[in-house]
Amino acid sequence: MEIAKVMAKGQVTIPMSVRKKLNLKEGDKVAFIEKDGVILIANSTMMALLQVQDAFEGEAKRLGLESEEDVVALVKEVRREMCEEKQDKTPKN
Repeated sequence: MEIAKVMAKGQVTIPMSVRKKLNLKEGDKVAFIEKDGVILIANSTMMALLQVQDAFEGEAKRLGLESEEDVVALVKEVRREMCEEKQDKTPKN
């Protein structure tokens, strides 16, 4: 357990061992989450990534993505479609 002192303006220095565990660097943001009467601190970037992962849960299976090659092929297909859309919207002379 680490302890930190709250300063007059509400500032707290996050102990080095905690910063390392959360992979926090200067300028990073932290999230404070209340859960069952306890406040948790988390790297906000990692929290966002986890939320995205949760939101996309099951999508890979639904889209038939089983390998890295499948993902690359999907990205190429989407890019091709976007390029075609852009060309369709370009005024012809």
